[in-house]
Amino acid sequence: MSATPTASARRALVVGASRGLGLVLADELARRDWQVIATTRRDSAGLRAIADARHGRLRIESLEMTSPRELSALRERLDGRRLDLLFVNAAINLSNLPIDEVPTHEFTEVMITNALSPLRALAALHDLVVPGGTVAVMSSDQGSITRNTEEGYELYKASKAALNQLMRSYAIRQAGDGRTKLLIDPGHNRTELGGFDAPLDPRESIPAVVDVLEAQAGTPGLQFLDLHGEAVPW
Repeated sequence: MSATPTASARRALVVGASRGLGLVLADELARRDWQVIATTRRDSAGLRAIADARHGRLRIESLEMTSPRELSALRERLDGRRLDLLFVNAAINLSNLPIDEVPTHEFTEVMITNALSPLRALAALHDLVVPGGTVAVMSSDQGSITRNTEEGYELYKASKAALNQLMRSYAIRQAGDGRTKLLIDPGHNRTELGGFDAPLDPRESIPAVVDVLEAQAGTPGLQFLDLHGEAVPW
């Protein structure tokens, strides 16, 4: 049996799809005839509307990704399913303070959401991904140490750099599994997180991201790529 299924049979799980980039990603995959499971922390009218419009190609699951108990429960509900793509999307930013002024509780919340929880999600769910499948996480060029040349958003940048480092450690531990592993920089998009004066429209950037996911499928090892498929410096 081929590790690369026909287009109509491709299956994806998008963790964090209630709004923003995750919502558009889940919709774009379903539009391309992927069978999509999309998770949300709370009821999402936007996600429900997409599920209705995609005629059975998108199914909604409830998940608070920062909860190990809920991750375990989702894994149990999905037992026996097989995925060609597991994509974890999660990011918050609570302030734009210099790091020495960030309250401890804000530091903890951002790091748990942006760095720790995505890797916990991978650990809980990656065994559902078929050999030759793809495990991907939404990162940012804000996590690139090389590109950190302008002031601002110190905690957010640190959380994404931590995510990238943890993903490298994950890839080392899983080096023999044959799966494609991707950190994706989707660019600066007009979302609640990115700001509504950002240069990119998610409806244009996310299809490019899916092009990258599809083009890289079957390429083992870890890469940090932007929406054009170009390598982002670590």
